[in-house]
Amino acid sequence: MTTMSIRVPDSLHSAIKELANKDGYSINQFLITAAAEKLSSLNTIDYLRDRADRADLEAFDRIMDKIPSVIPDSGDELPRGYKRRTRRRS
Repeated sequence: MTTMSIRVPDSLHSAIKELANKDGYSINQFLITAAAEKLSSLNTIDYLRDRADRADLEAFDRIMDKIPSVIPDSGDELPRGYKRRTRRRS
């Protein structure tokens, strides 16, 4: 295990200390958990972007073409100016 020293503003330290105490964690446990959650979130975003880049858009379009053309329910409309995403070619 590695020891790190970081500088944080007093206001941030107070907020971290308060939340950690409220949840029954030490500041150390709180910061480790927060860092792990952030890493997990960023890794998930990278994973989803990679999957989207590898998507078979032609197969997706064939499936979507089978859906009947009907007026969407209120609130389900596409945003104004929406354009279908196309695959980026390298």
